[in-house]
Amino acid sequence: MAHLLQTSFLPSSPCLRANPDRSSSSSSPMVQISRQRSKTGGVVQAKIREIFMPALSSTMTEGKIVSWVKSEGEKLAKGESVVVVESDKADMDVETFYDGYLAAIMVEEGGVAAVGSAIALLAETEDEIEAARSKAAGSSSSASSSPAAASTAADPIPAEITAPLAASAPIAVTPVPKLASAVHPASDGGKRVVASPYAKKLAKELKVDLAAIAVSGPLGRIVAKDVEAAAAAPAPVAAATIAAPPPAASPNVELGTVVPFTTMQGAVSRNMLESLSVPTFRVGYTITTDALDALYKKIKSKGVTMTALLAKATALALAKHPVVNSSCRDGNSFTYNSSINIAVAVAIDGGLITPVLQDADKSDIYSMSRKWKELVDKARAKQLQPHEYNTGTFTLSNLGMFGVDRFDAILPPGTGAIMAVGASQPTAVGTKDGRIGIKNQMQVNVTADHRVIYGADLAAFLQTLSKIIEDPKDLTF
Repeated sequence: MAHLLQTSFLPSSPCLRANPDRSSSSSSPMVQISRQRSKTGGVVQAKIREIFMPALSSTMTEGKIVSWVKSEGEKLAKGESVVVVESDKADMDVETFYDGYLAAIMVEEGGVAAVGSAIALLAETEDEIEAARSKAAGSSSSASSSPAAASTAADPIPAEITAPLAASAPIAVTPVPKLASAVHPASDGGKRVVASPYAKKLAKELKVDLAAIAVSGPLGRIVAKDVEAAAAAPAPVAAATIAAPPPAASPNVELGTVVPFTTMQGAVSRNMLESLSVPTFRVGYTITTDALDALYKKIKSKGVTMTALLAKATALALAKHPVVNSSCRDGNSFTYNSSINIAVAVAIDGGLITPVLQDADKSDIYSMSRKWKELVDKARAKQLQPHEYNTGTFTLSNLGMFGVDRFDAILPPGTGAIMAVGASQPTAVGTKDGRIGIKNQMQVNVTADHRVIYGADLAAFLQTLSKIIEDPKDLTF
């Protein structure tokens, strides 16, 4: 789902003014200089819009320019993608509501800008491009010479001043070098290749590996003609391209270096600090998984994942214990959520994200497994849309695949509980008749908001979850 840049007309003031920040990703702010009357009564014909960094999620405070889909001077049509922005959660195409010309790019690819700050200028006509470029150059020089341009994000600068200054002030990041390789300079160690939206679509249709394409686009961005050329090239040529890894792709890290947070890591850091303000407690439980393991082996060939089975079992248990699916956001009340949306933590390159299986109690296990695979693929490609990662009502964190037998999880802000799932392991247990037997068991630990969820609530929920997992016949309905 593309996100649109909006504009706000300024009726008479000659000053730029940013729209108020909005958490909705579909209402990205943008400022427009409207036609105004000069002091002599004449009409100033220039109409130049100032494109602002959009807010693509409720937690986003700044964004990184992954790539400009359009180049300076190119004509834009309403609804066309202009720029790809990396938010704290995903990469998203940003479209424009207006026809015009991309007159001046103020934040280059790889640069970072605060939400609400200008990143480019849009001219209404081709004749106004030079005027827009002059304005961008003047704005950049004035911001560079102003002491306010050196202010940090923590400085108490009014929003009306911050937005225009942040637009043109030098970005405090290491400049991205131009590489003579098929790796985009904004990629993380060569692991992520950036291409235009149409090039990505074309590559999927033609079954072309983007990582193996020789690039001709600006700053190493893959464009459609690169994909077409790769598709038409003989196989040996493509193999030669893959066999020559770029120097930047080294997996080694330089010890002793200081590495700034990525956008996503910064968001995770802020969320973790916010979690410390919530009074939490933890309850553990041991669940026998023999029946669940047998079911998984039986239906695994049909595309069912263990993650989907655990999410389905959790959702069915939550349906019987709605207080565990509730949330407290204001400290004065809590909400019984109408939907059971299971968020599952996924480690991705440079961070952590929680794709959401919505209405997990109502979805069948096969559809849920297909949906989960789709969400993981999108998460690793940084293409998740906001509703696919910020609508969870209960979170699962599973480290069992790494052999971890137990751990505690930190409660995500805005939710009531998170369950940490360990590995299922053969365990010697005593039976009711006094004998010793071997059963597969796993440890689960639930961290909950003690303002709304109490120990008895979690104990009852875990008992129900254990019964569902130990007799999983309802999971396939």
